Amino acid sequence: MENINTGATRTLSAMFDTRAEADRAIAALQAAGIADVVLTGGDNPGYGSVERDVAIDTRTHEKGFFESIGDFFFPEEDRYAYAEGLNRGGYLVTVSNIASDQYETALDILDDEGAVDLDAREGEWRQEGWSGYDPALGDTTAYAAERVETDTYVARDWAPLEGDLNDDGRIDVVEERLLVSKREAEGGRVRVRSYVRETPVEQDVELRSERVSVERRAVDRPASDADFAERTIEAREYVEAPVVHKDARVVEEINLNKDVETHVETVRDTVRKTEVEIEDERGNIIDRDLDADRR
Repeated sequence: MENINTGATRTLSAMFDTRAEADRAIAALQAAGIADVVLTGGDNPGYGSVERDVAIDTRTHEKGFFESIGDFFFPEEDRYAYAEGLNRGGYLVTVSNIASDQYETALDILDDEGAVDLDAREGEWRQEGWSGYDPALGDTTAYAAERVETDTYVARDWAPLEGDLNDDGRIDVVEERLLVSKREAEGGRVRVRSYVRETPVEQDVELRSERVSVERRAVDRPASDADFAERTIEAREYVEAPVVHKDARVVEEINLNKDVETHVETVRDTVRKTEVEIEDERGNIIDRDLDADRR
């Protein structure tokens, strides 16, 4: 899956093995309000359904797919990979003008609907002989392999290694150079989501309550006129009741930070160079060191 950032908006592209998966992804994107979606390879029979043998003009097919996605802003190496996937019967879904608040939604939809791991798929193709994109040679290697009847791959459109004598009597000595570039690929993501959960709690509190009791006791003393006056006495009971208050406090902060690490990786490959042997049947030595004769 490829991510192209064009400022305020982004572009995503993803390969799918079946038309059903691609159609589901497009429908889900449009349902989410993401309408700028283009399907390439709509007439393909499905990934792996195309027989790549010598009877098919492989270069013409690959080039046609390569040119069909020429309007998209892909890096050159990804453009060749997408053209190869289309040539093998797959489907390319390209989503452009994605707003920043819709980017994660679009990415999740493409992942959920079965977008293929393009890096892993390229590794499989290279094991089969696919040459891919070579920045040192431009687009000459994009279509430089075709399957022959022995089920092996042979390179073409290269300068001859052994060298054929050309019209002006000159043999070109060809030497390959290894050029290593870098591209950014997503390695995963970390997502932090907050939500509210209610937890039952309890706490003991001691409450005081009053109770009025009536006490009567027998006495025997002389009474006066004042004792015959009407009187009323009363006492009130008081009880304590619990009062609950809640105090919300922020107890933790969670931030996402990135630590950038660099490492050195050794890239090993082979380069080719034309070796020239000169045979002079006249018995003269032509390859001698001329500086030795001057000593």
